[in-house]
Amino acid sequence: MERRHHVFSVDLLERYATKGRGAITCMATGNDVIVLGTNKGWVIRHDFGVGDSYDIDLSVGRPGEQSIHKVFVDPGGSHCIATVIGSSGADTYYTHAKWTKPRILSKLKGLVVNAVAWNRQHITEASTREIILGTDNGQLYEMAVDVKDKMEKYIKLLFELKELPEAFTGLQMETASVHNGTRFYVMAVTPTRLYSFTGIGSLDAIFASYVDRTVHFMELPGEIPNSELHFFIQQRRAVHFTWLSGAGIYHGDLKFGAQRSSPNGDENFVENKALLDYSKFSEGVEGVKPSSLAISEFHFLLLLGNKVKVVNRISEQIVEELYFDQTSDAVSRGIIGLCSDASAGLFYAYDQNSIFQVSVNDEGRDMWKVYLDLKEYAAALASCRDALQRDQVYLVQAEAAFVAKEFLRAASFYAKINYVLSFEEISLKFISIGEQDALRTFLLRKLDSLSKDEKCQITMISTWATELYLDKINRLLLEDDDALDSNNTEYQSLIKEFRAFLSDCKDVLDEATTMKLLESYGRVDELVFFASLKEQYEIVLHHYIQQGEAKKALQVLQKPNVATELQYKFAPDLIMLDAYETVESWMATKSLNPRKLIPAMMRYSSEPHAKNETHEVIKYLEYCVHRLQNEDPGVHNLLLSLYAKKEDESALLRFLECKFGKGQPGGPEFFYDPKYALRLCLKEKRMRACVHIYSMMSMHEEAVALALQVDPELAMAEADKVEDDEDLRKKLWLMIAKHVIEQEKGTKRENIRKAIAFLKETDGLLKIEDILPFFPDFALIDDFKEAICSSLEDYNEQIEKLKQEMNDATRGADNIRNDISALAQRYTVIDRDEECGVCRRKILNVGGHYRMTTGYMAIGPMAPFYVFPCGHAFHAQCLIAHVTRCTNQAQAEYILDLQKQLTLLGAEPKNVSNGGLSEEPLASVIPMHKIRSQLDDAVASDCPFCGDLMIREISMPFILPEEAEESESWEIKAHNHPSQRSLSLAV
Repeated sequence: MERRHHVFSVDLLERYATKGRGAITCMATGNDVIVLGTNKGWVIRHDFGVGDSYDIDLSVGRPGEQSIHKVFVDPGGSHCIATVIGSSGADTYYTHAKWTKPRILSKLKGLVVNAVAWNRQHITEASTREIILGTDNGQLYEMAVDVKDKMEKYIKLLFELKELPEAFTGLQMETASVHNGTRFYVMAVTPTRLYSFTGIGSLDAIFASYVDRTVHFMELPGEIPNSELHFFIQQRRAVHFTWLSGAGIYHGDLKFGAQRSSPNGDENFVENKALLDYSKFSEGVEGVKPSSLAISEFHFLLLLGNKVKVVNRISEQIVEELYFDQTSDAVSRGIIGLCSDASAGLFYAYDQNSIFQVSVNDEGRDMWKVYLDLKEYAAALASCRDALQRDQVYLVQAEAAFVAKEFLRAASFYAKINYVLSFEEISLKFISIGEQDALRTFLLRKLDSLSKDEKCQITMISTWATELYLDKINRLLLEDDDALDSNNTEYQSLIKEFRAFLSDCKDVLDEATTMKLLESYGRVDELVFFASLKEQYEIVLHHYIQQGEAKKALQVLQKPNVATELQYKFAPDLIMLDAYETVESWMATKSLNPRKLIPAMMRYSSEPHAKNETHEVIKYLEYCVHRLQNEDPGVHNLLLSLYAKKEDESALLRFLECKFGKGQPGGPEFFYDPKYALRLCLKEKRMRACVHIYSMMSMHEEAVALALQVDPELAMAEADKVEDDEDLRKKLWLMIAKHVIEQEKGTKRENIRKAIAFLKETDGLLKIEDILPFFPDFALIDDFKEAICSSLEDYNEQIEKLKQEMNDATRGADNIRNDISALAQRYTVIDRDEECGVCRRKILNVGGHYRMTTGYMAIGPMAPFYVFPCGHAFHAQCLIAHVTRCTNQAQAEYILDLQKQLTLLGAEPKNVSNGGLSEEPLASVIPMHKIRSQLDDAVASDCPFCGDLMIREISMPFILPEEAEESESWEIKAHNHPSQRSLSLAV
């Protein structure tokens, strides 16, 4: 297979790797560490990770020539096992990367170790954990080494081949943690057999169980220079195994997650087993078999002579050949063997003095082609690195399906191609052969693969797919007359699929174009469906109304995003189709304005209805008026007009009597137009309603006049409604009385008796004299004698009552005059020890503290004072000061102003005559007397201790706001400062 860049390349790593310690006999690698064994008994370690190397001589103390048979190193590069063979037999040694001296494994004395299985899952730098050694005599040993002990922990025999004793030449081990312990899987090979052991628990217990059961093995007889067993490790887990056997390369996958039991009870972890015959790459030369093998992810590296052939594990084809630059002395022996470093992902080859490194460069890059050639399309797609590679895989699949005439399947694959073929080329493929269904499938799949940014392509393809759907539906209808039958699953499923397509593509399809397409193909149902998706509800509603499907139309109108205007637009048609459902829908929709529904309700009301049929408009209007408390006059007027047209007047009267605005502050009692209501009721001859409307409009005379034509009892009830106008009330009752008298057809005496009985119903408002003018002039007075006498007796009683009231008033006036006369002579006795209620000094004593108050008449040397009926007495000056202090500011200023006026008047000069005071002029006495009276009213209207002033003081605080500082000065502090003095007050 030609490539621009080789996947595998060979480089010389070390030309004279043994440093003169002999020729290389064996080699092992792990984690960038290479361990070599020579024919002189030396073990040489190269650590390329740290750039260090050292050698150990295992031939020391051993006679004769010694040669290293095999060396083994763990995947981490820390632990090393080597077997040396000489004339004295075989010995096996263990050494650690940090040790300078190896440790001989004495229990393996004389045994040749050919293979070692490392416990990759649990091994550490400090401990090997369980490892298995395979010997030349067909025995398996278990060993473990802890570095800190400087010796092995144990070595014990696990298993021995007894039936067919052969040397173990290859050994591998894998472990997995399970819920009840650790599961071991061990694979071992001899020149002719591959053995497998598995179980849960310890290794010795697992191998002990094979005493009683058959060992599972695969036998492939044949000669082979070196039987080898290799595991390919990926992410620390074995995923492939390869056995270099005499019959060929036996290989397969290892699936430790899928544990399936084999017939003998063992767990079988091997899948996809295959045998690669050597003849495929021996180039016709028989008997040429590989001397060594290495395995990569996708390839086998086979050592054939002095070159390595790289064989693809999947295609089993030779992809490359590797050649080595050997020295002349090494060519004769050739390349000894291959080994791999799973940790570093490198491969090595070695001859007797050189080490070669085989590097791998992206070996999976062309695997998609390999899988594609094998028609393993899923694996090919998984191996693709870019869209172009995937396109080529899809193209092969599509063309294979196209050739096989699996056009729908081909369409799915073609839709995934983006670069190899254009959209037009693929479309033409299907158009040219008339495969419309496949073309539609291709378009639909292509839609799924387009990104949202490719809007033009999406719209174009969606529209094309729509037309293909419509064409397919039409073809089904033309080909099958029973296509519309509900049992026709093909037609129904296609319609369902088409509707789902419209739902998915509603946002990308051009609305006008799609609707024209649907209309041109006559797909009305799909047109309605698409209109619903695009929220073109007007089209949907027109369709449902034309079909007479009112319920479906109402369901559309109930959707939250439907414009309310459509409710009003289609209301006339809907209410005529199904009045009940329409009204129920209106009542369920809170946002409707009933006024805009009036045209629809008028249309419904204009149609004749059966007597016992529920009037749906009346039901809706009652709901609006009573439940929604609608105040629109138009709504109320319409409801009133519908009530008026009913033969039963009770509903109309109940409506007129409702006080709709009663619950609102200042709200009206009705919202309809009373003048319109009156005209309507007169037209429909609803007289009782007219009477009510007249009364409501305060047209009581007209109400009573009309009521008298209907029912005198109704007229009386209307007359009783007038309460605040006695004259009008009397006038109304006179109208009723006149009507009653004029309507009676009996004998005169009977008429008179009925008229007199009517007077009693007026509760005395009308008298006999009021109704006499309504009787004929020739009526005899004898017939009225009893009523006239009764009336005169009433007048007489009223006159007597007035006389009694006049006498009572006269006596009251006399008593008042007597009280006034007695008031001038009233006096109060003052005890000489009586104290002033304010200053607590004697009322009748005069001291230096009192002065005569100007404007008051003094009695002897005593100061003016006030005495109240309750017994409290006060000096005039003390009372004025107390009231001024306790009353409000305005009253206090008024009192002080009056006192100031009295002082000014009292300070005027007096006329002196004969050494004495003359009488004051009348002009000065009268004002002073008036002012003193005002002052008395202001300060002495009631006792300050018993009257309103004391009651008001109850609500006043003990400490006024202006006294806050003084109040704070009396606070008792918790701690006195030493510098403060306390002052004791004498009580």
